[in-house]
Amino acid sequence: MSLFRLAAAVVLALTAALPARADEALVAVASNFAEVAEALEPGFEAGTGHSVTLATGSTGKLYAQITKGAPFDVLLAADQARPERLLAEGHAVAGARFTYATGRLVLWSADPGRVGEDGAATLRGGDYDFLAIANPDLAPYGLAARQALTALGLWEAVQPNIVMGQNIGQAFSMVATGNAELGLVAKSQAVSPRNDTRGSAWAVPADLHAPIRQDAVLLDGDNAAARAFLDYLKGDAARTVIARFGYGDG
Repeated sequence: MSLFRLAAAVVLALTAALPARADEALVAVASNFAEVAEALEPGFEAGTGHSVTLATGSTGKLYAQITKGAPFDVLLAADQARPERLLAEGHAVAGARFTYATGRLVLWSADPGRVGEDGAATLRGGDYDFLAIANPDLAPYGLAARQALTALGLWEAVQPNIVMGQNIGQAFSMVATGNAELGLVAKSQAVSPRNDTRGSAWAVPADLHAPIRQDAVLLDGDNAAARAFLDYLKGDAARTVIARFGYGDG
């Protein structure tokens, strides 16, 4: 073998022996899913060698940031509409969108005795000053809350009592701190291990609002960590964690 061929063979052998380069992805996460994403992060990084940095906010605000050039690699939205728009507008990778979770809405109070088995009766009773929801124009859980209240014939009646957070995290915080007696929030927040105030809750019937299907979409097709993270979300380990936080299957 010539010296040239020998050298080339050595280089190829050494290259093959090297581990694949680890990449980092910047993941925009809807605020309702932030805690779950944090719980998924260690398993993903240990299993792939890649890393992720999480940035949270309302889906509406994250969408606006992406359209203005924010360097996110992945969006985990709280709805389907914004990922669809990003694809239509050329900000996302075609064929790399899927539903990773289905959210559930609950009427929740930090007071263990406030919400009974019939949450609709609790809402109609009017024995509260403030009902916290997320902004329906920005947050899918806020939209679901408005739809549910409308279906119950209560939307107009509760207007004087409604206080809005910019995202579902803010709405939950209002209830958790006692600034609002009631809130229509994500089930994942009420059952979270970080929520040491169990309080009382009523699962809002799913037929009172449109399904809260949460879609993920790839924004940078050249980022190996971003692709790997989306693949990880589809696996059994991630599905187990997502279900533990109160979400339905995607």
